[in-house]
Amino acid sequence: MGRLLQGNKRTMENISLFYPNIYKKEWLAELEKVFSTRWIGQGPLVEEFERQFAEKFGFKYCLSVNSGTSALELAYDLIGIGEGDIVLSSVFTCTATNIPLLRRGAFIRFLDIGDNLTASYDDVVRKISKDVKAIVVVTVGGIPIDNRIFALAKENNIPVVIDAAQSLGILEPNGDYVCYSFQAIKHFTTGDGGMLVTRNEDDYKRAKKLRWFGIDREAKRQADWRCMINRQMTMDIDEPGYKYHMNDISAAMGIVGLRHSNETLMYRGLICDKYMKELGGGICGGSYWLFAVLVHDRDNVIKYLRDNGIECDLVQLRNDIFKVFNGRQRLLENMDRLESHYLYLPLHQNLRNSDIGYVTETLKKCYIPLK
Repeated sequence: MGRLLQGNKRTMENISLFYPNIYKKEWLAELEKVFSTRWIGQGPLVEEFERQFAEKFGFKYCLSVNSGTSALELAYDLIGIGEGDIVLSSVFTCTATNIPLLRRGAFIRFLDIGDNLTASYDDVVRKISKDVKAIVVVTVGGIPIDNRIFALAKENNIPVVIDAAQSLGILEPNGDYVCYSFQAIKHFTTGDGGMLVTRNEDDYKRAKKLRWFGIDREAKRQADWRCMINRQMTMDIDEPGYKYHMNDISAAMGIVGLRHSNETLMYRGLICDKYMKELGGGICGGSYWLFAVLVHDRDNVIKYLRDNGIECDLVQLRNDIFKVFNGRQRLLENMDRLESHYLYLPLHQNLRNSDIGYVTETLKKCYIPLK
């Protein structure tokens, strides 16, 4: 898919902000194979999906789960984040990044953002200390994290979790734990699901048990899935876990998605290139999951676009405005500056040249870019 599809002259139907990649025929073909076996839960296709994912993106230890949030929960468990622990975490993200930290009783020091909306290195420098348990950074819109953050964390022996929910298809060489999401609106989807990438075998083995109540499924498999043999347990539970596993139905969808990931990324990159050219700027990159513009009078711009059949939205809000985080916290200078100016434009594989032209020409009529 080397160029944008021309298609017919666009209709007056709304242009959606998101649209999932649907591979109906290929999904049905793979699911036919699944339904011809006895495995519709966690079976052999889960392991095959993990193997293919690891091979395609250059990882060694990949563990599929039922959501990107579950991947984050497991990463936080592996680090041992608990009551009173201090965690530096991105303020600009889906709340799924930070709510699991609250549930553990951690104290969150929210990080300001840079001009590309990802965590600010300068703010990490200001807030890092010897009592920080972990750093959590988010590849907002698929944009890579400032590499200096990883170097600083390593100097201070602090583990880094990358919430890469919006970054599928982009290799993440840094970070101690990388957490992907395959939720419905992501450009790579298994309906719902996720992947935890660890950097060592011990973390991988522990996470694999935590994913299934703390039970060693390998031991059960070796015992032909029997719980007891000659009155002896075939497995034991050392620590309480969760029910976070993926199933073979989702894995089958994921295997199909892997076949198309390169072309999907290329197509989204072409859309963003055209937006950048027509608008003279924007915020995007990496996996090209979101395309942001910074505008004056943002709310009226959104209303004008929607009135003209173009879906647009904020997608995520700064987390510290929610009650659960005790409301707005200390000043975050750049977040405060950009909070009322960002919005996201439609970005998905169903967009055609005519759609992009309509979006950009309509936007030009109603906005003044923020300099």
